[in-house]
Amino acid sequence: MNPTFPIGKLYLIPTTLGEMNPEDVLPITIKRTLDFIDDYIVENEKVARKFIKSVHPEKVQASIRISTLNKHTEKLEFNSMIQPCLEGKNVGLMSDAGCPGVADPGAVMVKIAHEKGIQVIPLVGPSSILLAMMASGMNGQSFAFNGYLPIDKGEKKIALKNFEKLSNDKDQSQIFIETPFRNNKFLEDLLNALQPNTHLCIATDITLPTEFIKTHRVADWKKIKVDLHNRPTIFIIHKL
Repeated sequence: MNPTFPIGKLYLIPTTLGEMNPEDVLPITIKRTLDFIDDYIVENEKVARKFIKSVHPEKVQASIRISTLNKHTEKLEFNSMIQPCLEGKNVGLMSDAGCPGVADPGAVMVKIAHEKGIQVIPLVGPSSILLAMMASGMNGQSFAFNGYLPIDKGEKKIALKNFEKLSNDKDQSQIFIETPFRNNKFLEDLLNALQPNTHLCIATDITLPTEFIKTHRVADWKKIKVDLHNRPTIFIIHKL
């Protein structure tokens, strides 16, 4: 640790949810933060540099130091990524889209920061999960984010039945995501597994010009054609 400076801070920096003008969804705080941070932990360096340039075009790219954190990153690399904070430097953590640390590998760095006494500062920005929940008309007092369901068709059906029962028993909305290229198949699985009167919200391309957010009963969704292929989507169910 550098004895001359206090410990740096870990800033959780939200990004846009797709190709759009950052000023439409991000506060000026994000640009101000990028101005004084040169060390970043990101999922994809190319995506991160493009985002930084779109928000802060005046920032010199050569001054930016980036560590990549994704499913291929070895655990032995984690401590070196957070090391700049212990040397008195501030570090920015960014996801490829939306808020870091939520359905995002960056959560492990936040955990390490707390263990090492590093202050964690979350910044305001778009969260597809919360925006979908806000727009769903479902129970904003009680909801659960369940991430991805099993790929196996049988296991997925069992899981959906269990979450549907949990929703009914607890009056709790259940939230899911899927890999975008599997969205249409996942929707088909939802419609086949859930009861006709269960409510389903589909929220796709949130904040983008192609945004689509609708809530209907499963029986009604079976009469509607919607193409979700390769479009980031949140699925929410609620059984009353």
